[in-house]
Amino acid sequence: MFISTITANLTSKFASAVATTAAKCVSIALFAMLAGCVAPAGGPPPDTGMDVTEFAQEYQIGVGDNLRIEVWRNPDLSVNVPVRPDGKISVPLAGDILVGGKTPTAVSTDLTKSLSTYIRDPYVTVIVTDMGSANYRNRVRVTGAVDRPVSQPYRQGMTVLDMVLEAGGPNEFANMNRTVLYRASGDRIEIRLDRILRRGDMATNYALKPGDVITVPERVF
Repeated sequence: MFISTITANLTSKFASAVATTAAKCVSIALFAMLAGCVAPAGGPPPDTGMDVTEFAQEYQIGVGDNLRIEVWRNPDLSVNVPVRPDGKISVPLAGDILVGGKTPTAVSTDLTKSLSTYIRDPYVTVIVTDMGSANYRNRVRVTGAVDRPVSQPYRQGMTVLDMVLEAGGPNEFANMNRTVLYRASGDRIEIRLDRILRRGDMATNYALKPGDVITVPERVF
């Protein structure tokens, strides 16, 4: 009798769990069907709600890059193209398009305008698949009175101290507190390298950006 009661209870709990799981599966399936009905059949891919990345906003395409041009629902117009020495690419229907010095977002806008003459409401995506031009534009350099001047590929999180150490540190002739950080934007920032190395004062241990150059001058005797 006792064993029969336990068996009945277990059977009841198992049946309840199966019923609950089945109900959840039905709910999920119903939600998926409804979600599929909401998306318009003829329009571009729905917006995922994600913001445009900082890369797409700021990266400038250059000679040596390779691009993937995706024209939604037009596979014949979707191509992989290299950026030619003249800074242009060739795209079916659109012809030669100048992309050098532009962001992927700007190129997408240009292509959309060009293709709208031939197809209705084109939806164009531009993807940089190979950043060949970034090999030198995105480097960080240390020059001047250091053990060995260096040029390193930029990596996120790099600081002034990281690069100075990569350069073997200042040499015996360095005027450390007159160190200057030159930005690609044209900004000039003074670095108190002596305080960083000898006092641990990190006030001027700035995070680096692609294209930065750190110059350590020599002392005037």
